[in-house]
Amino acid sequence: MSLAGRPSNIGTRFHNFLYEELDLDYVYKAFTTTDLGAAIAGIRALGIRGCAVSMPYKEAVIQHVDALEPSAEVIRSVNTIVNDDGFLRAYNTDYIAIAELLAAHEVPAGDSFAVLGSGGMAKAVVAALRDAGFTDGTVVARNEGTGRALADRYGYAWRPELGPARPRLVVNATPVGMAGGPAPDGLPVEPDVVAAAGTVFDVVALPAETPLVRLATAEGRRVISGAEVIVLQAVEQFVLYTGVRPSDDQVRRAAEFSRDEVVS
Repeated sequence: MSLAGRPSNIGTRFHNFLYEELDLDYVYKAFTTTDLGAAIAGIRALGIRGCAVSMPYKEAVIQHVDALEPSAEVIRSVNTIVNDDGFLRAYNTDYIAIAELLAAHEVPAGDSFAVLGSGGMAKAVVAALRDAGFTDGTVVARNEGTGRALADRYGYAWRPELGPARPRLVVNATPVGMAGGPAPDGLPVEPDVVAAAGTVFDVVALPAETPLVRLATAEGRRVISGAEVIVLQAVEQFVLYTGVRPSDDQVRRAAEFSRDEVVS
């Protein structure tokens, strides 16, 4: 199952496609909740094998699980829970996906960067950037408490606004541009910030082409999309849940299926 403030059927279509493809006896459903503790207790009590965790629950869920794997412990953010006979173990496959995408797109570690946001996804991004060798970075977040704490933890700067800075790598880890969110048609930065960048990375997965992705593509920037993140992190979740790693072709077809007739 999955828990999200704004559930979508991307994960359900991706996982259920592979369950059928591989003849596995699982089914995947998406939910939201107003009682996170009770929802997590239900996973344990009902023997649900696993749970994907999305905004806004990635940090709040920590107090309800039994153990954090290193990927979640270091970041203090969870996007995956695996239930082993009532013992709930938490992971962060977002970090794994982001690290793989930075390498696959050959983003230069010498580039300056700005990460917009300071929530669970921003934590995964900043940790992956630090581990990939990026040294010149800024966390841009209006919340000084969370923003400064995230920046200080990894040795980066914090600013409440981007201001005149024009980093070579811009990462949007806010809900701006998200379908059904507070600003689905908005940009998280001014257009000239995109024009000055070498790489634009938008972690928003729905829609696949956010306003930021469309603008960066039109400007000829190197683009990494949330649609790429969601596929890679979902594959790692699938392996954790089932113990089976699908082939690259199966993943490709599952990703295509998950994007067809997506309903937010």
